[in-house]
Amino acid sequence: MQRQAVFVKIIYAIAFLMLLSSCQLSAPAPSSSGIGHALQSGTGIGERAEGGTLPEATGIELIQPVRPIVLGFSQLGSESEWRMANTNSVKEAAKEAGIELLFENAEQSQEKQFEAIRSFIKRKVDVIAIAPVVHSGWDEILTEVKQAGIPLIISDRSVDVGDTSLYVTHIGADLYEEGRKAGKYLVDKMRDAAETVQIVELRGTEGSSPSIQRGQGFRDIVLKQPGYKMMASVDADFTFERGKEAMGTLLEQYGSEMDVLFAQNDDMALGAIEAIEEYGLRPGVDIVIISVDGTRRAFMMLGEGKINCIVECNPLLGPNMMQAVQELVAGRTLPKRIVPQESVYTEQMAKKETPFRKY
Repeated sequence: MQRQAVFVKIIYAIAFLMLLSSCQLSAPAPSSSGIGHALQSGTGIGERAEGGTLPEATGIELIQPVRPIVLGFSQLGSESEWRMANTNSVKEAAKEAGIELLFENAEQSQEKQFEAIRSFIKRKVDVIAIAPVVHSGWDEILTEVKQAGIPLIISDRSVDVGDTSLYVTHIGADLYEEGRKAGKYLVDKMRDAAETVQIVELRGTEGSSPSIQRGQGFRDIVLKQPGYKMMASVDADFTFERGKEAMGTLLEQYGSEMDVLFAQNDDMALGAIEAIEEYGLRPGVDIVIISVDGTRRAFMMLGEGKINCIVECNPLLGPNMMQAVQELVAGRTLPKRIVPQESVYTEQMAKKETPFRKY
């Protein structure tokens, strides 16, 4: 009986071991990739993922979405057709590049630009760009940007700072050269003048870099020639209304004595044309008119012979700016100056060029 009892116990033991072995073979082995997946998804082993279910242990790594580049841009205002075209170019280029644009219009106020820049710093944008309303007074605020570790782009107008490392690059026209181009055209056109050529100038915003540099470039060419005189230079703030008003005042003072008007942008030139016609003179004939920008409306006046020369200043800087932003974020080096291609247009070229004006 004892042998029989022992034999039965052995049979039960063998059966139990076989059953245990079978369970171990059928159970899945722990997956290290499944653990990694749970950790990467922010869910610990045994914790429930959002939605109430555990993540499947697939072994595939989750790819976190890359946030868009954020650009803070302080535009100086909306004083002219050129400026509005410039703003639209920046907005469209940012959208096309997938860059999140924080846009602030300073409405011709440097103080508002300071406020915008400080808000960009607070929001920790990737890049800051400014179109400065005036030439000076930027050292302190740009130092704040540099201390925050945010790269800065200057767009269109330039700034006068003691340390040029405060900004990475300046994208925009050579404003001094624009003035020289206007001067060279005038000297060529009036080369056979028998009497002194009397000139009046409509300047842009007081203290702005276009007003300073275009005016200086023009004078460096024209006033170094014998037989040229600057009768008056008046601030007209780059606007149509001020251009018309200032030209009306000049006509009352000098009348038909003036031979040439140098308007530092198209809006002032277009306002001046209205004032000249209301006075009873013929713009482009009785008074030679030279303008800067190259807007569609100015080209129409050029085609009609009411403007004699337009020095182009390209406002479509958006694509250049977005490319610079992407290069900076990628850690690449940029040239200190990026100057778009620009031309000089006369009456003979107007009809051919007008249909291609995008602004």
